[in-house]
Amino acid sequence: MSSSKPSSANKSGIWEQVCLLLQLSEHKRPLGAHVTVALSVGGPVVIGVWFDNFSLGVVASLGGLVSLYLRQTPLSHRMVTMALVTFGFCASFTLSLLAGFNPWVMVAALGFVAFWATFICRYFSVPPPASLFFIMVACVASAMPFDLSLLAPRAGLLLFGCMGASALALVYSLVQLLSGHTKGVHPAEPIEPRVVAILLESATIAVFIAASYLLALWLGIDKPYWAPISCAAILQGASFRAVWHRKVHRVVGTAIGMGLTWVIFSFNPGPWTLALLLIALSFVVEILVTRNYGFAVIFITPLTIILAEAESASLDIDWLIQLRMIDVLLGSTVGYLGGWLLHQQSLYDRLEQRLLRLRGID
Repeated sequence: MSSSKPSSANKSGIWEQVCLLLQLSEHKRPLGAHVTVALSVGGPVVIGVWFDNFSLGVVASLGGLVSLYLRQTPLSHRMVTMALVTFGFCASFTLSLLAGFNPWVMVAALGFVAFWATFICRYFSVPPPASLFFIMVACVASAMPFDLSLLAPRAGLLLFGCMGASALALVYSLVQLLSGHTKGVHPAEPIEPRVVAILLESATIAVFIAASYLLALWLGIDKPYWAPISCAAILQGASFRAVWHRKVHRVVGTAIGMGLTWVIFSFNPGPWTLALLLIALSFVVEILVTRNYGFAVIFITPLTIILAEAESASLDIDWLIQLRMIDVLLGSTVGYLGGWLLHQQSLYDRLEQRLLRLRGID
């Protein structure tokens, strides 16, 4: 009798954890926001296919990801946010393109992008996805073949994608305003942010993201951009429990998503099919990402493969899936270790106080 009770309690505890991983939050966005994101990401690819240049449309569609930062705030705040996110996307993307001539320089570039993206987003209390997509854009750029002559066209295409997304965001916002369905919530202003604490956390995140890419390079993985993306996604967790949940979501969701990717590319889809799939996948991701990250990752996986490696996936999808799953496991493990360190609050409090005392002496 005494041994069965702990066993049933353990089963109950495991089931509760599974339920937590599968539950959907109540945080929803308006349907118009979902449509805006889908058109912002998929629209440039449709235009690219129309002009018989799928690859150029894909670069522009990366800029469409700025629409993920659209919030239900007053119109002026929305458009200023879109402009600032556009600048951040272009800076992250261009820096990563410039660093492509040397893998060790790329490690430093990704760490630099991760540090400043994290610091700025935390200082100004930018809500999720916060720094994630600034880092993701830089990681995708790291997988592009280095060609200095293509730097300006690529950066320009990304900028056009950002501008298109901003234009769609403006149209959506005006429709909301004219129809009287807008609920502009004024954004919260940070009150005396702890700059030193944010600097320490940002430096920790940057080191682990750079380390995940460096470790993947050391292991000889080709274009290991998914390792730092996975690491960054896990480090977004607000608590160590959230970090653990994100690790499970990332690994399991990606594994299922890879299965979906295999199904998609086993049919040898053409450019028009991939363009329409991007719109559909972006719409589904936008619905799920605020409700359950694990479910969203299932659809983020084929979306990212289409954006970054559609040509390679068409040639050898089995090899690509194997390679990217290694990336995810590696990046998730490094991210989990980074999350454990990041949430040692007493350690960071002591470091913060010591640095503040040193500043006071100066």
